[in-house]
Amino acid sequence: MIERPAAEREPGSYRDPSGFVFRRDGHLYRQINARIADDWSLFTYSGLHAALVEKGLLIPDEPAELGLAPEPGAVAIIRPEEIGFISYPYEWSFSQLKDAALLTLQAQAVAAEHGMTLRDASAYNVQFRHGRPILIDTLSFERARPDEPWKPYRQFCEHFLAPLALMAHRDGRLGLLLRDFIDGVPLDLASKLLPRGTRWSPGLAAHVHLHSRAQRRHAASADPAPKAASMSETRRRALLDHLQRTVEGLHLPAQGTQWADYADQTSYSAAGTASKEAIVGRMLRAASGERAWDVGANTGRYSAIAAAAGYEVVAVDGDWAAVERHYLALRAAGEPRIMPLLADIADPSPAIGWANRERASLLERTNADVVVALALVHHLAIGRNVPLPMVSELLAQLAPKLIVEWVPKEDPMVGRLLAAREDVFPDYSVDGFRSAFGRHFEIVEEAPIDDSLRVLFRMAAAGITASGARTPSGPPFASAGDAASRKLRS
Repeated sequence: MIERPAAEREPGSYRDPSGFVFRRDGHLYRQINARIADDWSLFTYSGLHAALVEKGLLIPDEPAELGLAPEPGAVAIIRPEEIGFISYPYEWSFSQLKDAALLTLQAQAVAAEHGMTLRDASAYNVQFRHGRPILIDTLSFERARPDEPWKPYRQFCEHFLAPLALMAHRDGRLGLLLRDFIDGVPLDLASKLLPRGTRWSPGLAAHVHLHSRAQRRHAASADPAPKAASMSETRRRALLDHLQRTVEGLHLPAQGTQWADYADQTSYSAAGTASKEAIVGRMLRAASGERAWDVGANTGRYSAIAAAAGYEVVAVDGDWAAVERHYLALRAAGEPRIMPLLADIADPSPAIGWANRERASLLERTNADVVVALALVHHLAIGRNVPLPMVSELLAQLAPKLIVEWVPKEDPMVGRLLAAREDVFPDYSVDGFRSAFGRHFEIVEEAPIDDSLRVLFRMAAAGITASGARTPSGPPFASAGDAASRKLRS
């Protein structure tokens, strides 16, 4: 008898008794339990599964051998397509979260056509694949019952509508509340934070303010067994239509931030810009690999160069307006190879949720072959007071290969950072840079940028040759969390 490799259950896949995600022998699977056997059968034979996949609303999967089930009670095992990089709602821009909300409502509409309904509407059921949102939880559908209210109404409002409303009416950074409220922004909090004028907005008045008030009344009720609510199909359709129109009607104010326009405010001449783009493209092709992280990507000028060089790109930036602009441009162009991510590399997303294992930290999800860090080091070293050796150490955690830009103190952009503060950075020099980064990398090549004081460096971790291959004598290098980055969380 052949012994099967042990199964590893996904840490974030524990909330749903209907099934769970696990990994065996490096492959991702989902177990479907007997308690939803009837719903699973209807989901399959009604044509809903095929319709959702065909419309690009649900991640494709294929059936797998039932004997792979790691726990008793399975009626089916599927092997879903894996997502290249797992992101979380608090790392999305406004329009990314908005598109995920509209995807959820669209999936509900398709389900209703097949006699089924969503039983949950968690933002964590959505990931981004080929530049567009897609549902990853195949078990979110159940048989629709006559006159039953839409079960995930509150969850949809807390996971999607409340944070979107706060971003639109208060500040684009308030999507970060989802990092502290893993189960969605409480409606009473959203109601307090929203401007008073939103109480007269039909959508937000109904779905946030009045909804919050109804929750408070329910919580204060002494009735231990409240009467079961009912809702006709007509009213349910009207509710979902109103939710859709409310989400569609939310827009960010027409203003950016200091850094959203940074790409247009650099100290480069036209010759310098052309030189930098050519060098970065050449270095990316020389570095080789499949995945690149562009850290400090801003609106994505060099993310596009990495994608053109054949990489799948995660474009990380901490400025919400820059990430929003980048996503909208990618969506308009239909670019599938770049994933914009809202994250401050000096304060990366932590591990959160149950036992701090439910949602992995950003560093645990690292899967890059090469990191591109352009116009970044001076912001960290001078703007954030991070010593150069610590900057090097962090970048070494992200990938074994690095393309990094050195910006000297004489550069106007460094001058802007130093203009309002004392220069307490005696080690911020090119020699100090080489020494600090030499602790974690070997310098493969240096290339000065034309008509500029800046220099581009291509580096590789110890044991990585100039071509990107591992030397026989060097230890194998694996980016931290490389396997974890491709985990499908439910």
